[in-house]
Amino acid sequence: MGQALARAAQWTSAKGGSGGKLEFTKLNEDLLNSVMTWLEGFGAKYPEELKLVFKSALTWKTSLRPDKLQGGFQEKGEDVVSSQTSEKDGTPMLTLHKTGSNEYSVSIMSLEFCENVLRMAGDQKLMEVRSCLEANRDPGAKMLGDRFATVEGDDNSIYRFIEEITKEMEQLAKTEGADHKDIEEKKLQLKLQLQINRLDQQLLQESIQQITRDVRLTPAMVDGEVNILKQLSGRDEEKHVLESIDFWGDRYVFKNGCRAQPWRQLHGDICYIEAKPHDGDLIFVTANTSGYFCNSGPNNAGELNYTKQGDSYRELVTLLKEKSPKFAEMIENQEFALKAKDKDDAMAVQKIEKVDRDDDDYREKHMEKSYGREQTKDSSKEKSKTQKKTKKLEPSTRWKALGLEEYKEDDKDKDKKLATKKKQAPSRLRTKTPTDAEDSFSESSSESEEEEEAVERRSETNADLPSEYWQIQKLVKYLKGGNQTATIIALCSMRDFNLAQETCQLAIRDVGGLEVLINLLDTEEIKCKIGSLKILKEISRNIQIRRAIADLGGLQTMVKILRDMDKDLKCLAAETIANVAKFRRARRTVRQHGGIKKLVGLLDCPPLGQMTTELKKDVQVARCGAQALWSCSKSKKNKEAMRKAGAIPLLARLLKSTHEDMLIPVVGTLQECASEPSYRLAIRTEGMIEDLVKNLKSADPELQMHCASAIFKCAEEKETRDLVRQYGGLDPLVALLQMSENKELLAAATGAIWKCAISTENVKRFQDLKAIDLLVGLLNNQPEEVLVNVVGALGELAKETPNRQQIRKAGGISPLVNLLTGTNQALLVNVTKAVGQCAEEQENMIIIDRLDGVRLLWSLLKNQNPDVQASAAWAICPCIENAKDAGEMVRSFVGGLELIVSLLKSDHKEVLASVCAAIANIAKDEENLAVITDHGVVPMLARLTNTYGKTTQKTDDKLRRHLAEAIARCCNWGNNRVAFGREGAVAPLVRYLKSSDENVHRSTARALFQLSKHPENCITMHEAGVVQPLMKMVGSNDEELQEAAAGCIGNIRRLALANEKARYS
Repeated sequence: MGQALARAAQWTSAKGGSGGKLEFTKLNEDLLNSVMTWLEGFGAKYPEELKLVFKSALTWKTSLRPDKLQGGFQEKGEDVVSSQTSEKDGTPMLTLHKTGSNEYSVSIMSLEFCENVLRMAGDQKLMEVRSCLEANRDPGAKMLGDRFATVEGDDNSIYRFIEEITKEMEQLAKTEGADHKDIEEKKLQLKLQLQINRLDQQLLQESIQQITRDVRLTPAMVDGEVNILKQLSGRDEEKHVLESIDFWGDRYVFKNGCRAQPWRQLHGDICYIEAKPHDGDLIFVTANTSGYFCNSGPNNAGELNYTKQGDSYRELVTLLKEKSPKFAEMIENQEFALKAKDKDDAMAVQKIEKVDRDDDDYREKHMEKSYGREQTKDSSKEKSKTQKKTKKLEPSTRWKALGLEEYKEDDKDKDKKLATKKKQAPSRLRTKTPTDAEDSFSESSSESEEEEEAVERRSETNADLPSEYWQIQKLVKYLKGGNQTATIIALCSMRDFNLAQETCQLAIRDVGGLEVLINLLDTEEIKCKIGSLKILKEISRNIQIRRAIADLGGLQTMVKILRDMDKDLKCLAAETIANVAKFRRARRTVRQHGGIKKLVGLLDCPPLGQMTTELKKDVQVARCGAQALWSCSKSKKNKEAMRKAGAIPLLARLLKSTHEDMLIPVVGTLQECASEPSYRLAIRTEGMIEDLVKNLKSADPELQMHCASAIFKCAEEKETRDLVRQYGGLDPLVALLQMSENKELLAAATGAIWKCAISTENVKRFQDLKAIDLLVGLLNNQPEEVLVNVVGALGELAKETPNRQQIRKAGGISPLVNLLTGTNQALLVNVTKAVGQCAEEQENMIIIDRLDGVRLLWSLLKNQNPDVQASAAWAICPCIENAKDAGEMVRSFVGGLELIVSLLKSDHKEVLASVCAAIANIAKDEENLAVITDHGVVPMLARLTNTYGKTTQKTDDKLRRHLAEAIARCCNWGNNRVAFGREGAVAPLVRYLKSSDENVHRSTARALFQLSKHPENCITMHEAGVVQPLMKMVGSNDEELQEAAAGCIGNIRRLALANEKARYS
């Protein structure tokens, strides 16, 4: 431990004659946590070494106070010492010494008492470890003696100590009846020193790993690697290491050099890269401050899935070597290694990239300067003149890689014209979409709005653009000025380019090609329309292109084409609408111009019998229509428009198709619409549950995911849950839990299991399928959207006693408690419910208490989310009921009782009900009842009884039940009964007897019975008419209700008899 503190820990400089302090850094925090974990688990593994008495005490300033030392301690003047002392000299094993006003230091003589100090410190135990190590820089020397002090260089103290023990053992072996006590003590010292050395090595190793991980990427480093690889990329497999590499997404660069969105920069993302190797598909890479790693790439909507795939790498080249054998082979080629050799060349490239690329003369001057630098460097290396001339006449391979030789042509006006067109482009994009104020906020609240305000982030320079950019712009000019034949040829030529590349897409937009393509849709020539739509379909995957199409009125024209007789045209128009309708305004435009009804009409295809050529076209039209409706269905008003247009029966018919490419958009549309109750009812009544269950068994993961997601949303109703079970849907859902690599599928499957587990009949089937073991296995290393559903499912399953036991046997309690420290609100709500259900078992409660789970639950009462507060309070109730020493446990939480009483001021009725239930359990302990009484629980509870019947805070039966129970429990202390009567709580309670819930009757009768022990309350009850309803309850089948009602009537009657007796005596 001394080596780690001396070499790895980070210390402040010494001031005022005292030693430095441990800095508050991540490295130090990890070291302290490791030491604390070692100390807390030491006693269980090494009980003998735990009791070994130190050579000298470890002393440090402590936050402990005398009132925390209970059992086995006695006062000695102003100090508090342990009754247990050292056998050698009688020194107390623990001494709490007062050093000043409310300041104390603690001295310990064994690791056993060190454990006790940490246990008594509670939340402050990490600070205790910090103070101890700051005051004892070499704890091993104090614990075992100076011979084990930390030294520089080789430390042979252990070997010398082993030799000493061996010699003593040999001598004692020769002497009969000798005392072996000293030898045994030295053996313990040796074992303890070995454990300390092992901890030292562990701490040093962890520190090295931490320091290694802290080498972070910067935007400048990323740009440098990408720029170098760009120069080495091209289509020639024999000369270039990659086919292409570029930054993914918009090209805007923030002031800090990052290209990622600000909300992703919070996660450490710098930018995103797409690389196309010669021997594989596109590779999408995230450049993070922690390193490079592959992400999941863009989805169908063109939005990047940021989920990490595989390991992180320090260099981009290393990652690409792992992914592409061809790249690994080419990058090792000596020819490319030479290109990165000259530092001055790299500087020249960076400088030239900064200048205005429109000025060819300026660029040539810089090229001449860079060549001059090369010559100077060569001469400094004493190379021959022949070599100089060769290098001067032959451009560097870096300039070849950049393609700058293309700019030697005399077309100097080309860049200026392009710049002019770029500046004029925004003025051309005038929206043709009418803005309806009433429709402005018509979309569903769950919609993503990141595309609505997409920002133009193109770089101002264009000298590094590929040749395809200029060639496409030439083709657009032919589109503008050519005849019909030239137009068709230009469209066909344009489709030969890779329109999936952003450069090609933006080249069409920048030169005004979008306006031409949209205008072609208004012509009568079908071939021109088809060619134009095919191009628009491809390029509309780009966010900026989508917005531009909507601004230019392209959606209105495409909606008109949906009425065309040509089926190919209708397919292409629907597919393009599906791509464009990814943001709110586009979806609203489609609806306002009658597009929803036309798209629904495309779903009406003949029965799927023998597939003829004509029927195949009809099926293709229906598939494209479903795809467009899927995009449009993210709007609440669009969902309603689809329902009114008759989409549900048509979707139900298409759902019986055997073609997976048809089923995916159909099921995707259904699961999107299933958030609406009307659709859930229709899905159930139209018999679609059976088809969804059948498709769960499909081999296509995407189809399985959408089916599971639809069941997840539809299973809110009991009838749907029963249908899923009847059609055998529970088995495939559990089987999908093994698809742990596909996170989207896993989230959908666990969500469906969660909702289906609400029904008791389904729980029994899940028990047979051993779903609990699989769910517990998913509690670690999963994204939050999966964890929310997994924990929700476990919470529902834990309502059954055998399942609570199974969760414990599967090791699920510990990860559940660990999740209580998270920040995701939905996850916290579910995990508190699950922990509360598990706490119903006493064996589970022992584990929860040991893991400090109750303290974590109590801390969640401070959460700002009322759902989390309510769920935590409900979970605390069974914890208090099943804890061994519940009263002492509750009192140990500093400020805990005051906190829970303060929640009675909440406006959320679920919070109030749960807090009342918790107070009813807390009040079972007399000391705790006295404390909450001092915190003003009585007037707060009384105030809640008076809210009944008010429109601002109407209490329901759940609140009435637990409120009455809390009042009944609180009556058992001091003058609380009198206080409740004085606060006006009695008469409102009488009205609770009018409820139809028997649980409310039982708790209210208990409260009235307790309150009736005070004469004034009896009079108030009698005046409020309590006798008649209580008389009926005396005849109830519930014995507790009978007894409480009879007791209350008895107290009222005895008071009446006493009054009569006093009157006539």
